[in-house]
Parts: sequence; C-alpha cells; structure tokens
Amino acid sequence: MARIAVIGAGMGAMAAAARLAVAGHRVVVYERTETYGGAVGRYERDGFRFDTGPGLLPLPAVYRDLFVKTGKKPLEDCVGLVQVDPSSRHVFADGTEVSLPNASRAGVVAALDETLGSAAGQRWGDFLVRAREAWDRTRRPLLEEPLWTDWQVLADREPYPSVPHKRLLRTRRAGTLAEVGAWELRDPRLTALLESHALAYGLDPRATPASAAVLPYMEHAFGTWYVRGGIRELARAVYERCLERKVEFVFGAEVTGVLERDGRAAGVRLADRGEAEADFVVAGVAPEALGRFVTDTAVRGDGEVVPQRGLPSRLTVLLALRGGRPEGTAHRTVVHASDRDAELDALFGTPAGPAARPTVTVLRPDDPALVPDSEHEAIALVSTVPARLGRGDRAEGGALDRHVDDMIGVAERAVPGLRDRVLWQEVRTPADVAETTGAVGGAVPAPALAAGGGRLLHPANTTALAGLFTAGGWSHPGGGLPHAGMSGALVAGLIVEGPEFKGSQ
Repeated sequence: MARIAVIGAGMGAMAAAARLAVAGHRVVVYERTETYGGAVGRYERDGFRFDTGPGLLPLPAVYRDLFVKTGKKPLEDCVGLVQVDPSSRHVFADGTEVSLPNASRAGVVAALDETLGSAAGQRWGDFLVRAREAWDRTRRPLLEEPLWTDWQVLADREPYPSVPHKRLLRTRRAGTLAEVGAWELRDPRLTALLESHALAYGLDPRATPASAAVLPYMEHAFGTWYVRGGIRELARAVYERCLERKVEFVFGAEVTGVLERDGRAAGVRLADRGEAEADFVVAGVAPEALGRFVTDTAVRGDGEVVPQRGLPSRLTVLLALRGGRPEGTAHRTVVHASDRDAELDALFGTPAGPAARPTVTVLRPDDPALVPDSEHEAIALVSTVPARLGRGDRAEGGALDRHVDDMIGVAERAVPGLRDRVLWQEVRTPADVAETTGAVGGAVPAPALAAGGGRLLHPANTTALAGLFTAGGWSHPGGGLPHAGMSGALVAGLIVEGPEFKGSQ
C-alpha cells in the first residue's frame, strides 16, 4: 500500500483518488479552498441554485466507468442523469431558429433541411460522417491512452478527411475548422453552428485545426446530458464515492511545494501545516501552480508538450427570474453573434477584448430543485471572454458591466421580455474562475486535439520528476468534464501498473 498525496479536489483529481483508493492505496487530498469540485461549483441565494461551471455533461460513459470501477452503486443510482431533448436550439444572425434533437443524425438532418433548406441537413450529416472518422482515429490516443512519447505524430497528422475543394485553380483541403465550414458546409448558419462548438471551448475556429470536428461529433454521437439538481451534483457524487473508498480530504490546506528526495517526489509542503510525506504525488492544478511547487527539478523535460497559454475564459451571468419556465422551453439555446468576424477579431485580436453582441449560450434547466417554486425560473447566460476580465473592469471604463448588458440584450432574442423578469443577477467573471481553479487569468482549458503542430495537446500525466503525476484539465487529455475524468483514470493506471500501462480497456 502506497501513500498518495493529491493536490486539489477538482474532478480529475477526485477521479484519480477514488480509483487509487480502490487499488488499495492510502490517499489524502489537500484542497486549498473549503469545498470540492474545482470549476464545478454552485451559487445559491433566496431559494435559487445555479451551476457556476459546466451546465451539461457530454460523454457520460467516462463517469459511468468511474462508478463501475470504484463501487457497487452505478452512476445512475447516485445522480439523476437525464438526456436533454432537444439537444440545443439555435438562433442565427438572420433570425432563423432551429431545434436539434438529441443524438439523432436523421432527426438533425431533417430539422436542418426543413429550416435551412437547400440540402443543408444533408451537408451537415455528411460532415458528421467525416467527423466520425476523425473521432475513430483519435479517440484512443487523445482520450483513452497516456500521451504517446512520440506525440509529434499526433501534432503533425490531420485526422479529419477533408473534401477536396477547388480554389484559385488549385485543389485544396480544409485545414482549419473555419475552412471546413466555408468549403464543405457552404451556409453561414451551418458554419456558425460548427464554429460555436469551438468557441464554447475558447478556440478561434480560424486557427483551430479541422480535427476539432470531433467536438460537435462527440455531442451528436453520445448525446447531451443533465444531472438533476445541477452538474454540481455530479461533483458531490464523485466526492462521496471517494469518501466511501476511505479517501481523506483536508480542506483549507494550501500546498506550497512538492517534497523531493533522491530524485523523486516524496510528499507535499503545506502552508501552516508542515510537511506530509507520500510515495506518489498527484497534482490537479494549473501549470503555473505546479511550477511554483517544484523548485529543484524541471517539471517538464525537453521535447515534451508545452502547456497551453493565452486561452480565453468564460463570463457567466446568473439570473433569478419572476415567472415560471414556459412548457416546451429548450434547456440550451445558442444565440449566435450578429457579426461573427467582429466577435472573433475582438476575442482573439491584440489586445483581446470582449465582443459586442457576442454569441451567448442560454441555459434554462427544467428542474424544480433550482428554484424556490414554480413561479420562478433560474437562467444562466454564458459567453467566451478574454482571460483576466474581472470585477475591477467596472472601475476601468465599465467593460464588464457593458458586456453583461450586451449578453442580456442578446439573450432577449431567445427569451423575450427577459429584462422585465429579472429579480436579481450575479456575475461570475474570469477573476472568479482564477480564484477557484488557480489558472492565471481564469483561463479555461480545451480538450486535446490533433494536428495544428501540437498547440492543442496537453502535457503528459507523467512528469520529469519521478513519482509526480498530473490530472485535470491542464494535463492530457485536456479540459471538459469527460476529459478531466479520463485524466484521473490514466493517472491511476500509470501509478498502479507503471510505465507499461497502455490505457483503459
């Protein structure tokens, strides 16, 4: 039985802790805040409850596997897991609206053909077939296996089978997601639908490799899911599974360093708590924090994947509303920007700034647990914004307040009369994300993607310091709930089985 110290109680770190405890190890989690879940938080006031992190769960099989491997009760016995149908409603710049059914290619094709015409649905369906090829080619190396030592193969090889396209007397293939939209989908609304999946992860579709086609495919193939009571309930269930497996949690315990002895990790140093020895250390923290913890040895060796930098963040506006949720309301509505080029220029330009009239995701769960009674509704508005945008911007020209007002104005295209229904609002900024997760500027990591020179890969779960491993969205296989959960599985496998571990079966 090994002693294992886990830094942080995020989803990836807790997934690793539960799996390691089942393998017979003594696991202690040190969390600097007073609660678990990392970015999967909750805000409560006056009988209203809101998720402050992800609002929906793709690819629930990752957490089903976690619960199967760590106890007798399956995931569905621990949380109320339900499919969201329609998967999403989209309001495009020209006013066109379409609702897309959950996990039904035929249904999506029919809905798009009926609404957009000109065989738009068929073009989207054909795109999903090609996206499936990219998924099949990258699923194992970019989700289920430890990062390859020859990761450059993933960096240089584009797995998306682009359609040949004649342009300027030359035959070309799409290399970016924006080119896939322009050359293969050939409808600005379908392009907006495609690019919104990248934008939701803070990715610029003009620079994101075509391999990002796996993002809409993953949602299409495995469905969109919601957890009754909010996604925070998933964090609660994982935490309780850890407790059942005798994982110890120490909250309010700030780690200030990783102990090193004889060239390997030997425990953690705690502020005001001395030292805690361990045989292995699992760090579920952002790269900047990990760099501060390890001082005697380089965390990453030469030739390894470089941690992603300069990623955007999210701004979330929580709205408590008078009046109940109308029957038949979609759980998720994406209201697309009226000027997508201007939005991308603002978000990814130099200097970066919040876009005017941005793309806004409106989350309206049909969940009585989130409201004081049926005469009220809880809505969350989410927009991608530059990292470092924070509450201080109210005193610097009011950028934050203007952007919040813009978001509410955009959301009224999906929720008529929204402003008149607002009882109160709470704004969660990148500064809040930074405070919760420790990521510089509140940046939010994206899932690992192939091609693009490796810019969208994440560092391996192993490090240059023996006995030190990394889990969570800032290490392989990247950000998002499923990927964070898989990072925990990979770390557990590497510790239990050693370097010969090849991935989940």
